[in-house]
Amino acid sequence: MEDNSLIIYGRNAVSEVFNSDKPPAINALYVQKDTKGLGAVISAAKNAGIVIKEVNAHKLDQLSEGNRHGGVAVVIAAVSYSPVEEILTADNPFILIADGIEDPHNLGALIRTAEAAGVDGLVIPKRRSAQVTAAVYTASAGAAAHLKIVRVTNLADTVKTLKNHGIWVYGAEADGTAYSDIAFDKNSGIALIIGSEGKGLSRLVREHCDFVISIPMKGKINSLNASVSGGILMFKIAERGGGRDE
Repeated sequence: MEDNSLIIYGRNAVSEVFNSDKPPAINALYVQKDTKGLGAVISAAKNAGIVIKEVNAHKLDQLSEGNRHGGVAVVIAAVSYSPVEEILTADNPFILIADGIEDPHNLGALIRTAEAAGVDGLVIPKRRSAQVTAAVYTASAGAAAHLKIVRVTNLADTVKTLKNHGIWVYGAEADGTAYSDIAFDKNSGIALIIGSEGKGLSRLVREHCDFVISIPMKGKINSLNASVSGGILMFKIAERGGGRDE
């Protein structure tokens, strides 16, 4: 397989590749022989003139590195990241920032929730972070095909850039103000920062936050998985308006 390509597997993830408003360059579709329920994907590939390869289960097991694939995989060109300017074009943009999320399943889950919550774009750092690999793409259930993703060299500088464009920046941290006590502005853009699984927000990024917010905890466990806490806060912010309309 070419170095600049990704192998996406699983029925939902592959379907979303074809359903994307900006589909990536697709090199080939691999379909397991005699597998039912793939008619729509195969038709889409035929209509787009994409090479379709009928293979056995062993080949798909190899392509998916032993993960569940549902009888289908697609080879796409490496993910094309967006410039930060693209996520600033929306009215009152809603932006998610992943500050050092290293687990691909957590990042994929955040992407999936972000797309469902109407987030306009995700920002990730180039270093000390999971990138949008096939594992992340699949964990997002294909949502990575629909969400603009920006990759930056310096996350703190990017936060400053967002603030210079009138974006209010909220960092999620255990010692922050309860989100229920925050009145999110309906008439401004918002960036929500979710920190790493173990360390939380990095020091410089936290210093540039306008607000540090938390989720009130009622049980004996005092923290949540990064993707779970991100999901709660994203939908709370989505209630105030802003973000994509559909």
